[in-house]
Amino acid sequence: MTAQTPTTLLKSQLNITHALDDDLLAHKLAVAELWIGKNTGTPFDPSDPILTEAALMLGAFWCEQREAASFGLTTAPVPFGVRELLNSYRESVTGHVIN
Repeated sequence: MTAQTPTTLLKSQLNITHALDDDLLAHKLAVAELWIGKNTGTPFDPSDPILTEAALMLGAFWCEQREAASFGLTTAPVPFGVRELLNSYRESVTGHVIN
């Protein structure tokens, strides 16, 4: 899967000026977009600035926090703010749903 969000935006988010990590950044963005689609239940839309911001936040977080666990640091599976940005895209369901 190729990222729909331009890698240049993630490079700006991370203040990266070289091209050494472009493949890694594109991969992190593609995974972030896929995660957003699966988390919200709707396909990622690169023309939506809220979804793009969530992808940038998530991609930047995963680039900076590359290990599954850290010692002596506070870590979170998803950075603060991403879920809040995506809440309005999720369909609220209470109770049992029969498909």
